[in-house]
Amino acid sequence: MVHIDNRSNLNLDFEIIKSIASSLSDRDIEVIITNNSEISKLNTTHRGKKSATDVLSFPIDEVVPNMPLGSIVISADYIQNGAKEFGHTINDELALLFVHGLLHLLGYNHEKDNGEMRQEEAKIIKKFSLPQSLIVRVEENN
Repeated sequence: MVHIDNRSNLNLDFEIIKSIASSLSDRDIEVIITNNSEISKLNTTHRGKKSATDVLSFPIDEVVPNMPLGSIVISADYIQNGAKEFGHTINDELALLFVHGLLHLLGYNHEKDNGEMRQEEAKIIKKFSLPQSLIVRVEENN
């Protein structure tokens, strides 16, 4: 089950992320939609990076029966800006950021792997008919 805490004023449809989550895990996931100010504080505290970011994942490492998989924090500012920049809906951008965060909860790490996260992201994007992935967008801009 996906537990949503929408702290933004965005009118988002969470059905797609619920479908994506249930296709990849049977564990509970918390999703927090917040602003750049709050996500920047989390990014500074937990990653030592003094800036806002699009999505943060906080996995619960111990696998105990009925234990949640973890939390995903997504910036509403990045949702809006990404949708505008890449020409798709805010719900598509939410889904892309969620997929990215969920894969991190599941143990993928595009900064250290050999493309496995990108491949998995591509499969999910195709399955759910989503636009171009985060990893591909970052790679194309570098």
